[in-house]
Formats: sequence, C-alpha cells, structure tokens
Amino acid sequence: MLARIRSLPRGGQRPGREGEFDRRLIAPMVLGSVLNPVNSSMIAVALVPIGTAFGAPPAETAWLVSALYLATAVGQPVIGRLVDTHGPRRLYLAGTALVGVAGLLGALAPSLGLLIAARVLLGLGTSAAYPAAMHLTRSEAARTGRDSPAGVLTALAVANQTVAVIGPTLGGLLIGAGGWRAVFAVNVPLSLACLVLGAARLPRRPARARRTSARLDGTGIALFAAMLVALMLFLMKPQAAHWYLPAAAVAIACAFAARELRVRDPFIDLRTLAGNRPLIVTYLRQLLGYTASYAFLYGYTQWLEEGRRLTPSAAGLVLLPLSGAALAVSAATGRSTAVRGKLVVGSFLQLAACSAMLSVGTGSGIWLLVAVGILAGIPQGLIGLANQAALYHQADPARIGSAAGLLRTFTYLGAMAASAANAAFFPHGATTAGLHHLALFMLGGAALLLALVLPDRSLRRLAPAAHN
Repeated sequence: MLARIRSLPRGGQRPGREGEFDRRLIAPMVLGSVLNPVNSSMIAVALVPIGTAFGAPPAETAWLVSALYLATAVGQPVIGRLVDTHGPRRLYLAGTALVGVAGLLGALAPSLGLLIAARVLLGLGTSAAYPAAMHLTRSEAARTGRDSPAGVLTALAVANQTVAVIGPTLGGLLIGAGGWRAVFAVNVPLSLACLVLGAARLPRRPARARRTSARLDGTGIALFAAMLVALMLFLMKPQAAHWYLPAAAVAIACAFAARELRVRDPFIDLRTLAGNRPLIVTYLRQLLGYTASYAFLYGYTQWLEEGRRLTPSAAGLVLLPLSGAALAVSAATGRSTAVRGKLVVGSFLQLAACSAMLSVGTGSGIWLLVAVGILAGIPQGLIGLANQAALYHQADPARIGSAAGLLRTFTYLGAMAASAANAAFFPHGATTAGLHHLALFMLGGAALLLALVLPDRSLRRLAPAAHN
C-alpha cells in the first residue's frame, strides 16, 4: 500500500492507466476553457441594458467587448509561455481565481469604468485555462504514446468554440432572471468550481515543466504586448486621424523581431515559426474564420434587439438553435481526422450563412431568423475544431502552450476586426441596411478563407490514427 501511495503524483492525482488518457483531467480542462468563450459572447446581449443603466452610448459600452479582447489577445500567449516553462497547475489556479474576483467586481461595480476594469481582469484570468489544457493534452499524449487524442481535442473544441455561441442565450436568460449584473456574477461559482477541480486533479509538477530551465523573455513579452495594444486600439476605432497607431505597431513589431532573432530563448521563436508555413496559415485561417463568426455574433445579435425589436431574452432564444447546430456538428465530426474536409465544408457554409443574412429584414419571420442562425452555427463548429486539431500537430510540442495562446490571439484579432466592422456599419444603431453591408464584408472574409484552404496540400497529411 505504501508503494502504491508513493506512485501517485504530488497533488493526489492518480495517473491514467498506461496507454490511456487520464480522464480525471478532462473536467478541469473543459470547465476552465469555458470561461473565456462564455464571457466573450454573453456580454453581447448585455450591452444595451448596461448602456441604458449608465446612460452610456454604444461607443462607450463597446469598451466592454474590446477590453476583454485586448487583455486576452495579450495574455493568452504570455501565460501560455509561462505554462510551457512552469507547468499548468499554478497558472490555471491563479487565472481561475482572478476570474472569480473579476466577476464579483463586475457584479458590484457602480460605474462603467469599473465594469471595463472587471472585463480586463476577466480577460487576463481566462487566459490560463486553454494553454494549460493544450499543454496537458500534449503531455498525456507523450505519456500514453498516442499522438492524437481526438476525443479530448473534441471536448476542448466544444468548450472553446461551441460554448461561445451559447453565451448570448445564457446571457439573455441571466439578464431576464437577475438583470445585467448576473452576467458578471455567474463567474463566481464557475471560478470556485474550477479551483476545486484544479486543486484536486491537476498535477503539481509535470515532467515537462521539471525539465524546462528556460528564462522568460520579459523584454520580448513587453514589446509583443505594446505591439498588440497599438494595433487593437486602431482596430477598435479605425480612422485616418489615428494613423500613428498602426505606424507605432509596425515600428514596435520591427523592434520585437530584432529582439526575438537575437536572444537565446525568445518569447516567440520567429525562426522556427517562419519555417513552419502550415502553422502560419492556420493562424491566418483562425483570423479570417473568426472575423466572420464574431461579426455575426455581435452584429446579428445587436440587429435582433435594435432592428428587429426583440428583447435580450428573446434574442438569446432565437440564437439557441445556432448553439445546438455548432454543438451537434462538433460532436458528430470531432473524432474524424479529416482536417481539410472540415475546413472546406465550413468555408462553403460560412459563405452561405453570410449570403443568407442579405435576405433578412424587419419583417422577417422568426423561422427565417432561426434558420440563418443555424446555418451560421455549423461552420463555427467545423472551423474552430479543424484549426485546433491542425495546431496540435503543427506546433512545437515544447511550446504548445504559447502556440495555443497565440491561436487565441488571432481569434481575438478577428473579433476586434469584427467589432470595428460593426462600428463602421452600425454608426447610428443596428439598421437592416447596416446588417446587409456587414454581410457583404463577411462574405469577403469567407471567400479569402476558402482561398487559403483549397490549395493547402499540407492539410491532407494531418490525418494520423485517432485515439481517445
């Protein structure tokens, strides 16, 4: 018995049987990963009531969206690198604890400024779980000798992509039950659940972390953060008068590249990344795919409330079938290793969804509004699942956390581009004409996505034997 106890990892976690993924890890991995996409999306139906409560125009409430995106885009690869060097447990626990603090701050905030601060903290806190989950998935694959734990990757994809579209429905129900502050307060029990599961099940000292002695590239991280901040501030309100922001982003990017090419252990290994063309294309696909997805999520939801005159609760219910469609397609195709097939079908369906948006108007029946949402939900499930699987096989295993975090960065760059498009096409509210112009913008992005997918031969090779 003593020998059996000593065989357990520190932290009390029983290892999975040889050759099998330790399924005790799945619950904290998935639940932690839910925090970011849910908080990213359920705020969509809360913007109008928050603006009413504080007398704030849409230009000010838009910061509630942008603040989380900005914090997450910077935080994900930074915390992912910390996960790679120090292991996932401490970063996971610290991040999910911060989510609870941010949720409480938002629920009690007396001003819009404190709400925005709460969203920044939510962005940073939710940045830990996904890189930690990808790190654990790769570590378990190395331990079991099974390189493609398709069932686990599917569970993460459902949590990180499909759950995002449940956000508006959940947000609408929470607002109906307890007002917009409930959208923040719900993070407190979610945080507590993550802390309990994480403390009980995550290993204290993964073997990969013990072998890593790399120093953290603080200067590189600071330059990377400054570059993203300048770029995303411009995307939040692109105007000719703000020309200095993209100029600053380019200048900082040059300094960042010079720094990363010179140091021994860079934050982002640009030489390796430059030689990994398939991974770069995966990042670009993520950017294009989620520009269209988030433009739909926020633009369509805002139009349902302002243009179609639905209540937040009703708008959330109209989008519920969208969530079901994304969930169903992720569950049905998750174990398939046909990455290219998912991307091709997803790209064509995204084109179809954007085209269908051109047919809706203030007099459209609920059935048509629901049908458009279902059509938009299917590619959301396919594209996110495929890009995650592609990254898992394309990224350097020693940097899987930072690579996964960078995938999220491109997700939120797409979200910021979508936010800028919404602001441009809805300057005085979400009109039907503005929605149709937004749909044309999304059509262009979907066409570019398809143009990246069809000629990419490297996707055909991403089909190893799948295992649970």
